[in-house]
Amino acid sequence: MPTPDLITLTDPRSAAAEAYRTLRTNLMFSSVETPLKTLMLTAAAREDDKSTALANLAVTFAQSGHKVILVDSDLRQPRQHTLWGVSGDKGLTSMMIQNSTVVEPPLISTTVDNLSLLAAGPLPPNPADLLSSRRMDEIIALLTARADYVLFDCAPVLQASDAVVLGRKVNGVLLVVRAGSSRRDHTAQAREALERVHVRILGAVLTNSRE
Repeated sequence: MPTPDLITLTDPRSAAAEAYRTLRTNLMFSSVETPLKTLMLTAAAREDDKSTALANLAVTFAQSGHKVILVDSDLRQPRQHTLWGVSGDKGLTSMMIQNSTVVEPPLISTTVDNLSLLAAGPLPPNPADLLSSRRMDEIIALLTARADYVLFDCAPVLQASDAVVLGRKVNGVLLVVRAGSSRRDHTAQAREALERVHVRILGAVLTNSRE
């Protein structure tokens, strides 16, 4: 079962859930001229709520009638399978090494119509190498052919080069900032690291706000 962190499911009338729906709408309108089929959420540091934010955003996209695949591409400390209460034994890394899973991806149906999860799978010793590979390009193409939106959860920017590598392969990136704990200098460093390689940063998402 999904955890209480999925506020869009546990309390859909809350201000937080409405904020995620507003974010979804803004993203959809921002892509009128530039297609936004693939989106990555990351953060500067580990404590910044990126996984929870992405799971909630994925719910709102699916609830609006769009077919969504949520991919846990945080191959260092994956959380999506825990948030959804499912097994993470097979997933993205399985598709990297098993040809049979490319033909039939190990997608997990969630409790939300139109929303499937691709867990991280077994954790590799070299996440950045896998994410930068041609095989990853093939996997992204395969997933985008199956869904209206493919949303990627990725390791924090300042933790490793994973987000920089994957950010270049997707249509846009959102940085998650946690009110009261995210350091301003870390967020600035993360943005600079992404901009340095010409990643398309769409904006920031503020979590844990009292407003």
